[in-house]
Amino acid sequence: MNFVAMDFETAKYSRESACAIGLVRFLDGKAGESFYSLIRPPILYIRPDFTEIHGLTVDDVRDAPTFADLWDRTILPFIGNFPLAAHNAPFDMGVLRAVLEWYELSVPRLNYFCTLVLSRNVWPSLKSHSLPRLGEHFGINYEAHNALDDARTCGDITCLAAQKIGSPNLKELLHTARVRMNVLS
Repeated sequence: MNFVAMDFETAKYSRESACAIGLVRFLDGKAGESFYSLIRPPILYIRPDFTEIHGLTVDDVRDAPTFADLWDRTILPFIGNFPLAAHNAPFDMGVLRAVLEWYELSVPRLNYFCTLVLSRNVWPSLKSHSLPRLGEHFGINYEAHNALDDARTCGDITCLAAQKIGSPNLKELLHTARVRMNVLS
């Protein structure tokens, strides 16, 4: 059960507008090292309705590093060769691809899976599979839309799914739960 859970917050609808990232490394099914950073988006603007969701303002990110500043020296080494887990992975992988392209950074070959699909397949009777509702259902107390807390909760949901199914490793969990390992490249 080794993977890195990831979550982005964005400043507006355009995917390259990442304004926060959270990463949590899970080893043997347990949360370990984590990384959190605010990110200065390429255009220094945060929609007011997005601030209402994640609480971040232009003043918060004005002096933050850009994604390009963080990528090679921090984010990519933190991910290493681990697969990524994200809740609603198409969104987070879309943000990752968009910021890489914006800064003309090469897109690495990264494996990833979606914990939203995982939760729907493992707990089909739940009325909602949103991360806040899953956290509430499983008694995970966390701050929704905080990138680090979202990433940690996403990883915790993966580990709970493994326990429910009785899977000793990620490959077996994804196979049993009929969740596809995708590749960003």
